[in-house]
Amino acid sequence: MSDLLKRPAFIVLAVLALVGIGCWVYQLATGLAITGMSNANSWGLYIIMFMFFVGLSAGGLIVASSASVFHIERFKAVAMPAVILSTACICVAGMFVLVDLGSIQNIWRILAGPNFASPLLWDMCVIACYLIINILYLVFMSSKKEGAERKVAIISRFALPIAILVHSVTAWIFGLQIAKEGWYTAIMAPIFVASAMDSGLALLLCVLAGLNKSGRFKADKSLMSMLAGLLGTCIAVDAFFIGCELLTMAYPGAGGAEVLAIMAAGPVAPFFWFEIIGGLVVPFCILVFAKNRANIALVVTASALVVAGVFCKRVWLLLTAFAAPNLEGAPGIALGTFAAQEGGTAMWSVYGTYAPTFPEIMIAIGVVSVGAIIFWAIAQRLMLAKVPAAPVPAASQEGAATQAV
Repeated sequence: MSDLLKRPAFIVLAVLALVGIGCWVYQLATGLAITGMSNANSWGLYIIMFMFFVGLSAGGLIVASSASVFHIERFKAVAMPAVILSTACICVAGMFVLVDLGSIQNIWRILAGPNFASPLLWDMCVIACYLIINILYLVFMSSKKEGAERKVAIISRFALPIAILVHSVTAWIFGLQIAKEGWYTAIMAPIFVASAMDSGLALLLCVLAGLNKSGRFKADKSLMSMLAGLLGTCIAVDAFFIGCELLTMAYPGAGGAEVLAIMAAGPVAPFFWFEIIGGLVVPFCILVFAKNRANIALVVTASALVVAGVFCKRVWLLLTAFAAPNLEGAPGIALGTFAAQEGGTAMWSVYGTYAPTFPEIMIAIGVVSVGAIIFWAIAQRLMLAKVPAAPVPAASQEGAATQAV
């Protein structure tokens, strides 16, 4: 840990984390009115980041558990960094839920009076199970005791369905709200799982490439190419589900034309088109060719585009539903913002708008910085401090033995 404190990047992350914590304390003292959210847009950047990081946590755990469940031995080489990444991401996702609750008292209310009909409670329970599984995974993989490998194989049987369930329950938080346009769709859960697969796997590839470049961990180039091929398949599945949804919305009489217009030509259009073109089409066109999958730079480029594209998907998915208010007509909606609290005409609005404020952005950056510190600290403890020696070819061993004789 002392080595980390000497690294400039770690110091920057620590400073950003402290600034974020300071802004969060300010939010606790002042209220959510310091954010860009209002009664018209009750969810914003925090929930976008929550959805995003729940998805990012998927790739690592699914790759690691597949090594045991489906006997894909090659995945074992990257199982440790994959699970560490998954653990850090699910911690970040959980922190964004706590930040969005607004006050410590609300956390206590969830524990003291849980509403078992609420998908949000389901999600918190599944996330807690998911985090426990990740921690057990790390404990068993790092253990040198006899039977540790068998325990890893057992926990893998639970990890894979939980990884799918955590993204499905997150989707149900939105899909079961029939009051919001664009959310109540039967394939919301498959869309979330598919985008979680490609974004999580893409982030894992970026992290593996970074660890390779650092020289303190080596992932085989052919394995990276194999994972890139799997990413290409996940992108195709994700694109298929989105295409099915768009076709259903655009079909005459389906009733989704208004929502589709907001997505394609409204305020969220830049995010929508970047996700379609930059997050799906371009990465797939790169990874569909075997020679490109053998080029680490192209793989990282495609992976970064996928991660950015899924983030844009979370933005347009959330904000499109708030573009059309549930209540129309004068005098409109009482926004609940600082300006609205002053009374007069400022308290009412027919249509709400949303843009994250500076404290809101700094809190989000601070939470992500904490997640990066978690990954870095665990990796330093379990993986980076123990660099395996390069294997000596058999021919070289024979030559050395001959010289010794």
